[in-house]
Amino acid sequence: MTAIKTTQPIREKTDIEKMKQTLRPGRDRIMFLLGINSGLRISDIVNRKCSDFKNDTVEVREQKTGKIKRFRLNPSVANEIHEYIKDHPREWLFQSRNGGHISTRQARRIITDAAEKVGLEHISTHSMRKTFGYQAFKMGVPLPIIMDGLNHSSPKVTKRYLGITQDIVDNELYSKMSL
Repeated sequence: MTAIKTTQPIREKTDIEKMKQTLRPGRDRIMFLLGINSGLRISDIVNRKCSDFKNDTVEVREQKTGKIKRFRLNPSVANEIHEYIKDHPREWLFQSRNGGHISTRQARRIITDAAEKVGLEHISTHSMRKTFGYQAFKMGVPLPIIMDGLNHSSPKVTKRYLGITQDIVDNELYSKMSL
């Protein structure tokens, strides 16, 4: 039986650190940090304006769902973004060389190239969103809160999204139960 090759979250924090070190400082690293700390889709990341980050609370109308997503940035991520904006004043946070913002295709290339250098497989821009949910799950954030953060309507979708398989349920739940 052939394994399904779907986009995966980055499960190990050491791999997240390797990605941060591999990505070019500035725009590319900030894009990755925003992705893994917000759960936004890449289409909602690349078109962020610097003015969207006047404070530590960000509000985005998601392109896919049309829903408003409002969240507070982690202080260290907010600080990196504010420092980047201060050093690179412009309209778009992820400005392209041609003006305007980078494309989702360019963002995907940046992330997949870094993942290949680190030795990670099945990593794409969508992995940033999945990593956000997976790492929250590993930290013990309840599934309904993760669902809300990802704007999912069903626990089944979120569990599949996070890659929660029967093996994980067996290892994390049943192997530890002894009442």
